[in-house]
Amino acid sequence: MEVGIEDCLHIEFEYNKSKLLRYHLKDVIIGKIYFLLVRIKIKNMDLEIRRRESTGSGANTHVETETLAKFELMDGAPVRGESIPIRLFLSPYELTPTYRNINNKFSVKYYLNLVLVDEEDRRYFKQQEIAIYRQQDS
Repeated sequence: MEVGIEDCLHIEFEYNKSKLLRYHLKDVIIGKIYFLLVRIKIKNMDLEIRRRESTGSGANTHVETETLAKFELMDGAPVRGESIPIRLFLSPYELTPTYRNINNKFSVKYYLNLVLVDEEDRRYFKQQEIAIYRQQDS
């Protein structure tokens, strides 16, 4: 996942999973954030796990978003070339599997939301959808 503001900020969030960001309910999300270009003064950076549930269809669709976890990854200004390791355990949270369009009326999706706040309290964010599944017993 890449976050950037043209000619001001460019960071890369690298996950331990390749293209498919699928995690079981008790998994660990491992990754690293790389700062490639930093020309604005970042105050802090947070990582959130968000759940988005949608019910209904068409004009009667109701969407509810809930922040399940919020972690401060960094406090202070990063420099170019700096990297921050990430290790986020999913087991402490009451997660359910991801459901996509059950009878075109119900879905549950999860997102990793990376939030950066600059010294003027402007917020920059990037969301990445992840899929949560229940591990099958043998």
